[in-house]
Amino acid sequence: MNKNSFQKEIWTYYQNHGRQLPWRNVCDPYKIFVSEIMLQQTQVSRVLKKYPEFIRAFPTFETLAGAKLSDVLLVWHGMGYNRRAKFMKHTAEIITKDFNGVLPNDQKTLKTFPGIGAGTAGSLVAFIYNEPVCFIETNIRRVIIHFFFERKVNIKEREILKKAQETIDELNPREWYYALMDYGSMLRKQEKVNANRKSNIYKKQASFSGSRRQLRGRVIKFLLDQKRGSLSEIMSACDIKEKDEIFSALIKEGLIEKKGELYYISLR
Repeated sequence: MNKNSFQKEIWTYYQNHGRQLPWRNVCDPYKIFVSEIMLQQTQVSRVLKKYPEFIRAFPTFETLAGAKLSDVLLVWHGMGYNRRAKFMKHTAEIITKDFNGVLPNDQKTLKTFPGIGAGTAGSLVAFIYNEPVCFIETNIRRVIIHFFFERKVNIKEREILKKAQETIDELNPREWYYALMDYGSMLRKQEKVNANRKSNIYKKQASFSGSRRQLRGRVIKFLLDQKRGSLSEIMSACDIKEKDEIFSALIKEGLIEKKGELYYISLR
């Protein structure tokens, strides 16, 4: 399929079936920033429930930067991957202090911020500044593989990026990426086999039930509710059978801290 035919297919679908999402068609860089961090490894349906609450609680970079981490985690609860909330607050502090509250229009700079990798840096520049930068996320990767690598396996990410760059609509990259994501979301519901499995970086996400992610979430929730707890109290309440690196990892990530024999949500 050539570039023109591909773009026509994607745009036609988007014109007829494009999703109306609250972080689209907004001019506020902060709101787009929040949505992009929330959408990392999280389904749109879950973000739709939490996004309005988070924006009401922390409407600007300044309010998020000045908030206590415990308050941010309370609002974030239910989204999973609590370190994303910590990263988002830390980034808000950097932007407020060092960039006069303005999110940089530069992928290289954005990638130096906590929790922002190449994909999120690209999406922020595309969605906030409407720049024709190239980035890949799950649904975009699915679309590119579906149309251009149907008979290939073990596809390298650079091949997918190259094709995405070649086919981007440079006149309207912001909506082009919306269209790609919506088409990919449709494909995900229809395909019998996940096309992303053909990518050489594909990793099946482990089950949440009984996982370390679940136990980490329980520890955070316990400390948010109880304000503090000893190791034995937390382990008993969170159904943790034996102490492992969960506690040291949470301390290292700045989510919790230990004072004497008690654990707390970090004040940093």
